Amino acid sequence: MNRLLNPDTGAFIVRVSLGTVLLAHSLYLKLVVFTLSGTAQFFGSIGLPEILAYIVFLVEAIVGVALLLGFKTRIFSALVIPVLLGATWAHSSNGWLFTNAGGGWEYPLLLTFMAVAQIGLGNGKYAISHYFLSKQSQLS
Repeated sequence: MNRLLNPDTGAFIVRVSLGTVLLAHSLYLKLVVFTLSGTAQFFGSIGLPEILAYIVFLVEAIVGVALLLGFKTRIFSALVIPVLLGATWAHSSNGWLFTNAGGGWEYPLLLTFMAVAQIGLGNGKYAISHYFLSKQSQLS
């Protein structure tokens, strides 16, 4: 197999890409651009409890960090899927393309599929979990 293109590299690329997007959507988009109170108001305007905006923010931020580090990626990827499906639903009335006014549903659905793929790929070799597991086996 190609030394550069292998399952560990694939897991790393998907994991870092998804983690970066989740952090950007939580820390920058929800916290800075729209503010948390503005995000909560948006959630309320589409019929969701406003407190859910704060939960979504925390889930996206925590999962983003965990994925970037490569810590328990299967668990954290599974944890973010309901949030991503909720985002797909929230944007479904805006049409398919995310460039539509209000954003379409194709981008959050793609992120959902990336999270599902990450469950299958796991941490990969280039992850903090792999580092700690290899250190534990050396101590045994």
